[in-house]
Amino acid sequence: MSFPGVGIDVFADGANKTDMLKRYKEGKVAGFTTNPTLMVKAGIRDYEAFAKDILTEITTLPISFEVFSDEFTEMHRQALKISSWGNNVNVKIPITNTRCESSIELIEELLAEGLKLNVTAILAEEQICALRNVLSTNDDVIVSIFAGRIADTGVDPVPIMSEAVKLYSSLPKVKILWASPREVLNVYQAENCGCHIITATDDLLSKISLHGKSEYSLDTVKMFYKDATSAGFIL
Repeated sequence: MSFPGVGIDVFADGANKTDMLKRYKEGKVAGFTTNPTLMVKAGIRDYEAFAKDILTEITTLPISFEVFSDEFTEMHRQALKISSWGNNVNVKIPITNTRCESSIELIEELLAEGLKLNVTAILAEEQICALRNVLSTNDDVIVSIFAGRIADTGVDPVPIMSEAVKLYSSLPKVKILWASPREVLNVYQAENCGCHIITATDDLLSKISLHGKSEYSLDTVKMFYKDATSAGFIL
């Protein structure tokens, strides 16, 4: 279950049912992630109905659904509800709320209750370390570090991701996820860092198939020629 030339698990990131089922049936992705922003962009208005519907079709791969409250008590309630939707569900918990209050205590509570988590929106090294300090060998957690957004700030995410892999290496059920990739190159960077997972939008998933495509230059020239001709350009 992988793309040719790719040695890392790729999770499809999105909330478009048609795209998700297409990728599921292809058999190349290893899981799925969603978030409230992606759902809104996809026009979804009933969060629970969408999730339960997609879970009737995607039954054999992990899929992450996120809480959306800003209060930890309500996050806890939502997390328990989301977890009950299926054995293949990871509950996404942001590393902080909108007031920059750490969710570490909530994460500890949910892990003690046996939930599988996807701790998300991690950017800072202190967040990576704080989470590591509360995890044990039995905890089933995806650690979603937003490498793409780190790069957006002008910082190279590769050293940070490499150190995170080392830091969590003694925890067999913990997987480091390279989140928010910007280009296919990030897939191979994540693999070289030792990350277990990288997410990819449907557009990026389509580009991964270009691996090793030596005729890409010719295809590009053909595209320029076709578009100029069809537009009727003259000089």
